Amino acid sequence: MKTLLYIATCLAVFGLAFWAYRENYATQQVLKETRQLQREIGAAQVRLSVLRAEWAYLNRPQRLRELAEINFDSLGLLPLRPDQFGRVDEVSYPAPPELEITNDVEVSGLNVRTQP
Repeated sequence: MKTLLYIATCLAVFGLAFWAYRENYATQQVLKETRQLQREIGAAQVRLSVLRAEWAYLNRPQRLRELAEINFDSLGLLPLRPDQFGRVDEVSYPAPPELEITNDVEVSGLNVRTQP
């Protein structure tokens, strides 16, 4: 009976060792993939910052003004002036729809019929 217990214990130890071995290599693989993703994220952030800098450089007002002047014949773009912009109080917003009350309204215990 002791022999059977020793064999079962030995098999359990071997099984746990095999499991720990596999988990170790799986963990190392995940860590390697994580480091690779971190490098890719860093490279993407660098590319994004370069693209933002290029966008800011290409959208300089002086450059856009020159391009509008050069391509006036084909585009017909005029330079922007402050008087071309409107104010917020000049914007006409649509009026909110009026709600119709079609049912009786109870006011202080009295039923008041509304006029449709």
